[in-house]
Amino acid sequence: MKLFISILIPLLVGGIAGYFTSSGVEGWYATANKPWFNPPNWIFAPVWTTLYVMMGIAFYLVWRTETISSSVKQTAVILFVIQLTLNFFWSLIFFKLQQPGWAFAEIIVMWLAILFTILWFGKISSTAAWLLVPYICWVSFASVLNYAIWKLN
Repeated sequence: MKLFISILIPLLVGGIAGYFTSSGVEGWYATANKPWFNPPNWIFAPVWTTLYVMMGIAFYLVWRTETISSSVKQTAVILFVIQLTLNFFWSLIFFKLQQPGWAFAEIIVMWLAILFTILWFGKISSTAAWLLVPYICWVSFASVLNYAIWKLN
């Protein structure tokens, strides 16, 4: 049950954020100037779904661990919630509010939160930490893309 809940939480957050994304993709984003390296729109849903599942599995590995101090585990959970919350709000800021500049500032904070989450998860489970590496790599790319879109528009 913990595994199911752990995967469901990021998928729900991503699904709700996807609502803001889809309205923006069909609106202002469709006509916005984009850099040459902007991937096709269809790639984002499968990539994010995969990343949310990996986040959920990583969270599960941390949640189920009982051999670590409660303060380390609690900090790891708090960091996970913070980065997931920032993940949600990035979609709102970028797509719904159409504010790529503010979204860029927010994604930098999100990137740092992901980094701290990886480092803290690593204290509990190296597998959990490694499961988040593709996520921070994708967010790194998304940060560059966000910056380019901001500057082009």
